[in-house]
Amino acid sequence: MHDRWHAYIRQDIELEPTGSGILDGMAFAAKDVFAVKGYVPGAGSPDWSRTHTVAAEHARAVELLLASGARLNGMTHTDELMYSLNGENYNYGTPVNPKAEQRIPGGSSSGSAVAAAAGLADIAIGTDTGGSVRIPSSYCGIYGFRPTHGRVSLDGVVPLAPMFDTVGWMSSSAKLAAAAGAVLLEEGDEKANRTRPRRLLVADDALRTADLATQSALTPLIAELASSFPASERITIAEEGLEAWMRIFKLLQGVDIWRTHGPWIEQARPRFGPGIAERFAWTRTLAKDDCRREAAALADIRARLSAFLGDDAVLAIPTATGPAPLRNTPPEEMEQLRVRTQQLSCIAGIGGLPQITLPWAEADGCPVGLSLLAGPGQDMTLLRWAAEWESRRSGAMDAAGRP
Repeated sequence: MHDRWHAYIRQDIELEPTGSGILDGMAFAAKDVFAVKGYVPGAGSPDWSRTHTVAAEHARAVELLLASGARLNGMTHTDELMYSLNGENYNYGTPVNPKAEQRIPGGSSSGSAVAAAAGLADIAIGTDTGGSVRIPSSYCGIYGFRPTHGRVSLDGVVPLAPMFDTVGWMSSSAKLAAAAGAVLLEEGDEKANRTRPRRLLVADDALRTADLATQSALTPLIAELASSFPASERITIAEEGLEAWMRIFKLLQGVDIWRTHGPWIEQARPRFGPGIAERFAWTRTLAKDDCRREAAALADIRARLSAFLGDDAVLAIPTATGPAPLRNTPPEEMEQLRVRTQQLSCIAGIGGLPQITLPWAEADGCPVGLSLLAGPGQDMTLLRWAAEWESRRSGAMDAAGRP
C-alpha cells in the first residue's frame, strides 16, 4: 500500500483478524496511541517512545475489531500527546488532507482521518478529548463519531485527559461507521435499541459561531433534515455563551492533563514542538482547587443538555467553524481559530454526549461538517440514523442523475 498522503507512521505493524464477523474483509488503521502487543505506542512524541516499554497486549478496541473480522494495516500519525486540533507534528510532519491538499488535515487523529478519507483504510480509530476525531473528520470530508463518554473501553490507550477522553472512529461510509459502532460499543446490532430520534433541535448560538460561508452551506442541509423530523425547534443552548463553556472545558481539561502527564513531563523533560510546549506549560500552572467553580458549572450544564435532549432528540451544530485552515497559517491566527473551534467541540465534551459529523456540505470548495449530538447512551440510535440518511441521500442523488 503506497501512502502518498503520509497518513501512517508505522506501516510495518499489521495484524490479521482473529475472528469473523460484521467487519469481514475490512481493513482498519489505528492512531499511534493504541497498544499493539510487542510495540510501543508513540503518541506523536519521540520522547514518549523512548521512555515507555512495549505493550504486553492489544488495546481493547484493537482486539474487538480484529475479532470481528477486520485487519489492522498500520498505525497513523497524531499530534504530540494528542494536545492539538491541527494535525501538524513538529517531529514527524503533517499528513496531507486528501480533500484539500493545501490545507491541514486537523488533529489530533490526523493520520486516521487521512487514511479513511484517502481510502487507505475502511475504518480508522482515533481518540477524541476536545474534538480530535470530529474536527479532522470535518476537515477531511468523512464521517466521524465520538461516543458517549465511558461507553467504549480506553484500556490500552495512551490518555490525554481521562475526564473527557473517548475512543472514536472514522469512515467514508456511515453504514460502515455504524457497523464499527456495534463492535466497539460491544452491543451487537441485533440487540440495539431500535428507537429513532423524533425531535431536531438547531442550536442557533452554535450556528452563529461558524463563518458566514459555512453557515450558508449548512442552512439548506439543516432545513432538509428538519423536514424529516416530526418536530423541530431552534434554540439557544448556552445562555451564558459558548465562550464561557469553552473556558470551563479548557480549565478542567488542563487540570486533568497535568494530573495525568505532569509527573512524566517533570521526569522525562520531553521536547515539545511550538504550541504544544506552551499548552503543557500552562497546564502546569493549574491546581485542582482552582477549578471547583468550573466543576460545579460543568455538572449544571451537563444536566441541562441531558434535559434538552432526553432520549428522543438530536442537536444540530456545525462541527467546526469553517473549512480546514491553510497549511503554514501563522501560529497566532491558528490559535485564534482553535479557540473558536473549541466553542463548538467542547459541547459534547462537557455533556459527555455522542456526536456524529456528517460530510454533506462544502464551503469555499472544501468540506465542512454538520454534527448531530444525542442524549447519553443514544450512540447506536445516532449511528443507525446516519446510515439510513446516507442511503436515502445516495438514492436521491442517483435518481437525479448525479454521480
